Amino acid sequence: MNQTPSGERLHIGFFGMRNAGKSSVMNAVTGQNLAVVSEIKGTTTDPVKKAMELLPIGPVVLIDTPGLDDEGTLGALRVEKARGALSETDVAVLVVDASIGLAIEDRALLTLLGERKIPHLIAMNKADLLGVVPADTDEVLYVSAKDGRGIRELKEALGRIGKKSGEERHVIADLLTPGDTVVLVIPIDAAAPKGRLILPQQQTIRDILEAGCSALCCRDTELASTLASLNNPPRMVVTDSQAFGRVAQIVPEDVTLTSFSILFARYKGDLMELVKGAAALSHLEDGDPVLISEGCTHHRQCGDIGTEKIPAWVRAFTGKNPDFRFTAGGEFPEKPDAKLVIHCGGCMLNEREMQSRIERSRAAGVPIVNYGVAIAHMHGILRRSLEPFPDALEILS
Repeated sequence: MNQTPSGERLHIGFFGMRNAGKSSVMNAVTGQNLAVVSEIKGTTTDPVKKAMELLPIGPVVLIDTPGLDDEGTLGALRVEKARGALSETDVAVLVVDASIGLAIEDRALLTLLGERKIPHLIAMNKADLLGVVPADTDEVLYVSAKDGRGIRELKEALGRIGKKSGEERHVIADLLTPGDTVVLVIPIDAAAPKGRLILPQQQTIRDILEAGCSALCCRDTELASTLASLNNPPRMVVTDSQAFGRVAQIVPEDVTLTSFSILFARYKGDLMELVKGAAALSHLEDGDPVLISEGCTHHRQCGDIGTEKIPAWVRAFTGKNPDFRFTAGGEFPEKPDAKLVIHCGGCMLNEREMQSRIERSRAAGVPIVNYGVAIAHMHGILRRSLEPFPDALEILS
């Protein structure tokens, strides 16, 4: 479990007013001093994340946030950061000073949680200051970070909600039958990390093995000989998006072909919305703003897919010269101001964050597509690469 990627962990966010005891409750839940605690208001100035194992839940990322009532120019920015943490929060804990009760800011957050359909609990902290402690309900629990009252019940409640939120999903296993062989095309070039496979490749291999199937890995340069060595055609070929064009020329038409990025569009995002977004590529004009966004940060190298290859493919496909802009990591605009968003596969983001970015784009009226769908469209093989997903194919009809 300690090796569970951040994007596959349940994200639990702690929210509330300054001095409600958010950090203290989080520390009590974990049994560790993960967050700095102080009587001074505004001690937590930025969202702080900690990946750990939390029984009875399992691998989680805990998020401690600034107070919802922070003041001044900097305070407003901190409040914005706190609310921004909702985009990656699977389960929210609203920590309230039980001796004061719900504040206006608390009620506003509860409304926002309801609108975004984020499961949540209200932890009425400082219950040790109450003369009579009301009974817990399914949503409201009375706790004390000071003497430990109700902390075990809070953890158990988080475990129940987390179990409901973490329904089993598959990268590829549900598309396979035990005994199938899947060929994975993994180019090894200057951009490939030394000595390891990237996360989407690792997760796809693991999902194939858990389905009782065989994963056969090769580079694009050995794909033809690999296919020729098989007694029977593989059930499917999955390729790195960058090699889509070359691989499509090698893989026979009767063999299903798709990409890691398209698989992850379904796994973490909204494949249907991303397929719709591909159509916007054909309507770009000179100077149109195009946002290329990645969920992780990495050292840019010559031939980088996001900053070099995709812009080059877009220019070649459209015959136009759009205005490309770039974001990486946790940086993604609340209201994208662009003609089109082209996003990576999101392997380092959790499902809620990826879907939040898609929703923000949709709300702003901006089409969004991911790398794999965009590259397949620009190479004229999108229909073929969507064969495993009939519902997405209908969008192209």
